Amino acid sequence: MTNVSPEPLRTPTDLDRDAAAGLADRLNATLADSFALYLKTKNFHWHVSGPSFRDYHLLFDEQAGQILLGTDVIAERVRKTGNTTVRSISDIARRQTLQDNDADFVGAADMLAELRKDNLYLVESLRATKAAADAAKDNATSAMIDTLTDEAEQRAWFLFETGRSA
Repeated sequence: MTNVSPEPLRTPTDLDRDAAAGLADRLNATLADSFALYLKTKNFHWHVSGPSFRDYHLLFDEQAGQILLGTDVIAERVRKTGNTTVRSISDIARRQTLQDNDADFVGAADMLAELRKDNLYLVESLRATKAAADAAKDNATSAMIDTLTDEAEQRAWFLFETGRSA
């Protein structure tokens, strides 16, 4: 028996290699959209103004922090399945489908509405990723997606309720 070393960065897993690779592609797309949403949320945090400045500033910062924590969970799950994850801003830009907002000024009510819409878009992406996880028989990824979906739905709910008075 010869001692064969595994491929570099190929973490051992009992998941079907092709199914895990397809799932990693879905996870990386979700990861790219999560980074895009994180940066947009921080952008709005930095640039919000108006009568409810403090409340929105804090809300956006709290939500950005939650999104950033989720990116690490997603990336580490990709690695646990024996795959590699996004490597750079340009890699994220190639994979993201969530639209950026580079406007010089966005009103607070529009910020709330756009982030609500984007979080619900992320929920759609997470559901597609969950379907891929279930097809791959990857229970751990499926459970992780449930938590991330709940968090995105909660963010959308908070943004909706906050926007009702904006």
